[in-house]
Amino acid sequence: MRMLLAFIVLSFAMQSVWSRPVSYPGGITADMNNNGDEHSLLLHYSPTAKYSLGIRSEYRRAGEYLLTSFQLNNLVKRWNKKDSQMNFYIKSGIGYADRNSSRLKDDSSVAIFSGIAGDWESRQYFMAYENRYLEGGSLDDFFMQKVRVGMAPYIADYGALHTWLMVEVEHKPESEDTITLTPLVRFLKDVHKVEAGISSNRDVLFNWTIRF
Repeated sequence: MRMLLAFIVLSFAMQSVWSRPVSYPGGITADMNNNGDEHSLLLHYSPTAKYSLGIRSEYRRAGEYLLTSFQLNNLVKRWNKKDSQMNFYIKSGIGYADRNSSRLKDDSSVAIFSGIAGDWESRQYFMAYENRYLEGGSLDDFFMQKVRVGMAPYIADYGALHTWLMVEVEHKPESEDTITLTPLVRFLKDVHKVEAGISSNRDVLFNWTIRF
């Protein structure tokens, strides 16, 4: 169902900077993601704290095509509370998809995508939601949404190693497996965020984000 879900995140406010699609003014972020659906790399720059501009390279495993795109992330609203913070974003992009496969028919197309992301966080608990719709002509056409919840087994000081235990539930209504469950662990230290887990489909998840 294509709708905005309510999201609650209970996470450490300083840590969440590394996981957000918009950084501080002048910040540069490299975001690498690997899972059962894609291998992707996004490099983006934030001129202000309201938006970021980036280049995304993404290989879709099922369709066996490479999508290279320009991506715009917008911070629509931020709510700061005494012990928590909530954010709402819109992420959109346009690019070119190309397939050169030994198994599938070679093809290429202009592709566009858009989606929303949100989080609500405090020092110890976390919950976030995001979705994405992609239209890639004859190559691909899909909608996905996912929710994450998690908690920190301990409260670390600023600058120390932060550890989070999380569960991600992904919904892909047009896929053979519509629901995928992925337990994962997240580590944050200095400018690095690393996530690793294994999904219910036995696919490995490995994400690495660096803020420069």
